[in-house]
Amino acid sequence: MERFLEGNRAVLQEHIQSHQEIHVVMGNEACDLDSTVSALALAYFLAKTSPAPKAAFIPVLNIPRADFALRTETTFLLQEQGIPATSLIFRDEIDLGGLHHAGLLSLTLVDHHILPGADTALEEAVVEVLDHRPLERDRAPSCQVTAELVGSCATLVTERIAQGPPGILDRTTAALLHGTILLDCVNLSPAAGKVTPRDVACVSLLEARFPELLARNAIFEALQAAKFDVSGLTTEQMLRKDLKVLSSDELVLAVSAIYVDLETFLCRPNLLQDLDAFCQARGYTGLVAMTISFNERNEPSRQLAVYSRCETLRSTVTGTRMAVVMATGDSLDLSEEWQDEDFPGPLPEGCPGASGAPRHMRRRLPALEWTENTERSPDASIDIDLDALETPSGSDGFEWEEELLHTWSFAKGAGSQRVPDTEDKQPEESVDLSAVEPYSGVLSHGGYHGEGFGDILLFAACHLPDNSIPQYGYVMENLLRYIVRTLERMVADRYVLVCLSGAAARGQIPSFGWMKRCYQAMDWQLEPSWDGSWDVMR
Repeated sequence: MERFLEGNRAVLQEHIQSHQEIHVVMGNEACDLDSTVSALALAYFLAKTSPAPKAAFIPVLNIPRADFALRTETTFLLQEQGIPATSLIFRDEIDLGGLHHAGLLSLTLVDHHILPGADTALEEAVVEVLDHRPLERDRAPSCQVTAELVGSCATLVTERIAQGPPGILDRTTAALLHGTILLDCVNLSPAAGKVTPRDVACVSLLEARFPELLARNAIFEALQAAKFDVSGLTTEQMLRKDLKVLSSDELVLAVSAIYVDLETFLCRPNLLQDLDAFCQARGYTGLVAMTISFNERNEPSRQLAVYSRCETLRSTVTGTRMAVVMATGDSLDLSEEWQDEDFPGPLPEGCPGASGAPRHMRRRLPALEWTENTERSPDASIDIDLDALETPSGSDGFEWEEELLHTWSFAKGAGSQRVPDTEDKQPEESVDLSAVEPYSGVLSHGGYHGEGFGDILLFAACHLPDNSIPQYGYVMENLLRYIVRTLERMVADRYVLVCLSGAAARGQIPSFGWMKRCYQAMDWQLEPSWDGSWDVMR
């Protein structure tokens, strides 16, 4: 594998000059670990086994080279296996359109099967598809299609290599495939709803052939840690790693997830200059930084900061009860609010915002947490008790209407009726909590907006199940019921619904019919309170 990748660039140039076929193997535009490893491993296998010796098999990473550092779990695994970034070829380093126009291009798609609109002209060059999601369109009979509902595309690549001539699979390729399947399938955990028997079989096969591979837990934990490790990134790269953009006629607002705590982020050198340069270069009116960190119990803590030159925008966002970082001249004024129960200590001396000014705490509705009695019997229920949810001490008196407080009770398996603490006019359908629990993050509370402190509700499509999981229809039906009931209990008055879909994989995007049902299923009591919705597509 290493020698194959090191020689790719020279082989590519030779074939272009000699006008010979170039067979590109390419993953999707997200270019996550699965897409990257699947492209590398399949191209290597085809180069070793293809009956067309004159063709050059070139794996291409479907992002610009400048974005590669943002895929921290991918850079980690490749470095661990001794594969330098210099041996890789990125989308901005090869002219696929020019190769196709010259009649030299053959294209294999891995981890996706539909090219984006900008690449429509390349459809004629597609000769093979290898994907682990349901097909959304038919291919020409001449195109070889493998679409199997497994947890990882790397599983399909492993099966393909295992069926080939002996000796092709080397340790480096096996380690790449092994780590990728484990990360994609959440360490083969059935509770995550992604793993299939074929994924398990491929991991076992790789371990049997190469017993020296790292233990499953070790490689999974290392990759998980690498995914959130931004220590080697610049401020600009940190802001781009997980970036969404909200836009309207009046403003363009960037929203970045930052995988460090707020104090660490604020201590970065030249932070204000970097934030200003980032916004100015891209035409953003302001930037919301959502920092995410984990304590020793692996519990998340989220903090929000806002930067903008626009005083009006700063004043508006301050009214949303979010944590705010405001640039006023050369100074940085920090008003903080902490979501989680553990209140952090003062900012370190010398950091921006480390002043003697008192901190301001405001009350917010905490995110719903799953509570489960570890000593319960197999037939016991799982309860979500909204009355038991806590808010930070010293909160300033935002009250929920009493009729919105309910205790939910769910039976394990098929589910049971909700048990309300107030009388309902009509019976409600049951919800199978065991089916929706892995995807409960799809709906969360994101703060408040406007003078009346209307609620901001976040619908994150990246937490929806992939349509390749077993019993997908059953899970989505119960998830729809869960979303509607949760909205009824989270909304006290006015609210805005923010739909985040840019980070969702293609298989996570629900059908139009499901989204229509979700809207229609919302109780009429929610409609007068609806201030609007924002759809964030990138």
